[in-house]
Parts: sequence; C-alpha cells; structure tokens
Amino acid sequence: MDKKTEPMETLSDIRSMMERSVRFISLNGLSGVFAGLFALVGAAAAYMFLKLNHTGFRYYDYAFLPDGSSNPSFYVFIFTDAFLVLIASLFVAILLSGRKAKKKGLKLWDSSTKRLLINMFIPLCIGGIFCIILIYHSLVGFVAPATLIFYGLALINASKYTLNDIRYLGLAEAGIGLLAAIWIGYGLFFWAVGFGVLHIVYGIVMYYKYER
Repeated sequence: MDKKTEPMETLSDIRSMMERSVRFISLNGLSGVFAGLFALVGAAAAYMFLKLNHTGFRYYDYAFLPDGSSNPSFYVFIFTDAFLVLIASLFVAILLSGRKAKKKGLKLWDSSTKRLLINMFIPLCIGGIFCIILIYHSLVGFVAPATLIFYGLALINASKYTLNDIRYLGLAEAGIGLLAAIWIGYGLFFWAVGFGVLHIVYGIVMYYKYER
C-alpha cells in the first residue's frame, strides 16, 4: 500500500463511521417502489368505491349525506384504506431496510434511527391534528392537500438524518400538495401522484443510485 494514500483512506474510513453514527443510511430504494404501488392500489380502491369518473367529481361530496350530516361509511372506508396502505408500506420498509442493514453490518434501530423518526413524526403529528380540525369544520376537500404538504415537510425535516435525496422527494410532495390545494376537486388524483407515482420514481432512482 502506498504510504501517501494511507492517511486519505484513514480519513475516508473515519468519515464513513461518523456518517453512520449520525445518519440512517439503511433505507432501501425498493421499499419506496412498494409504497408507491400500495398507494396506487389504495387510490384505485377509493376510485371504485366512490364511483368517481373522468369529469372530476369531487370525492369529498361523499363525506356528507343529503341532509348535510356526515357520512360514516365514507370515513370508515377512507381511514381503513389509508391505514392498510400505511401498514403494508411500513412492513415492507422495515423488512427491506432490515435486510440492507444486516448486509452492511449495521443496526436497524440505533440513535440515528431515533433522530430520523422523531424529526419525521413531529410534522406528521401536527399535520394529522390539523387534518382532524379540517374535518371538524367540514373542510374535507383540504385534507388531501394538507396530508401531502405536511408529509413533504416531514421528509424535508428528516432528510438531515438520512440520505439527502429525501429532501427532493419532500419538496416534490409539498409542491403536489400546493397544487392539490388549488384543484381540490382532484384530491384523489394528487394523492395517487404524490404518494404513488413520486414514491415509485424516487425508489427506482435510489435503487440504481445506491444499491446496484
């Protein structure tokens, strides 16, 4: 080994160890692809349940009965649909990230994981409470934009504790949310684009960039 290269390699190893200690680098790109596919399946299920059509019928009109009261079946289906998509996505993400961490000789749950989750869940929890307030005031049409915007902010906030590329996904999600706030009648479409298409594109890019 060339003695001149030894200090550089040593510095590189130290930098790699420091990065592993402060950043969660076990995210698996394929988990993003699966999350996007699950989101598209959930959006398709909602489309069929609500019997929407190409004219852009407002999905949130189903949130109310003819007498103006809340429609329980709408909320039961929407929350069940979203919950199943979330659980499936988390299960695959934990499974694939765990395999990647094991392959790299890293721990899936450590201080970097805790920092990532804390910084991600703060905006998500605030956004969830805000969405409940919107529903309380019968502003159901703004729930879809709010979920996308706060999810984007959560990714941006957590990006400093994992791969920097997540910041760009967060910006894109927030941007889609702002568009959804303009065309609130197409909330389900923007949900499919934000949680579905963007995750698939992001997952493919991350897979070829870091795992191929």
